[in-house]
Amino acid sequence: MSGLTHIDEQGRARMVDTSDKSITVRRAVASAKVLASSVTIEAIRKHQTPKGDPLETARVAGIMAAKRTADLIPLCHPLPLTHVDVRVEVRHDCVYLEAEAATRAQTGVEMEALTAVSVAALTIYDMCKALDKSMTITDVQLELKTGGKSGDYSRDHKPQGTS
Repeated sequence: MSGLTHIDEQGRARMVDTSDKSITVRRAVASAKVLASSVTIEAIRKHQTPKGDPLETARVAGIMAAKRTADLIPLCHPLPLTHVDVRVEVRHDCVYLEAEAATRAQTGVEMEALTAVSVAALTIYDMCKALDKSMTITDVQLELKTGGKSGDYSRDHKPQGTS
């Protein structure tokens, strides 16, 4: 099972021991899109959806989700988050979401950023499903991570040796 950090020698799931890791400032940004019809996009833009303002609700839901990541993802460490932000932009064919998480800890915040953006996207869907059940959540992805032993990562500037 070489190379799989969350699997022990017997193939059992395990939580990684971070006791010997250095505490460093860590930051991650993730993004997602909610594709929707032009009618739905216009209703979102004008804040005319049946359940109220989906954009502000999604921001709050994403922040709350980041804080609960360890409760949702079984092998994640609970982290003392120092910052979470969810940004929402209504585009011509979608709602684009970006979540940023930061901490000063022994492990990274990629999962917190990904959880935040995923729950924010699900919230957009929930708030607008009465208008458009065919919405699609897509392109949930890590954009950036900084800090830690593995170094920095940017989707735009991948380290050599990755595809």
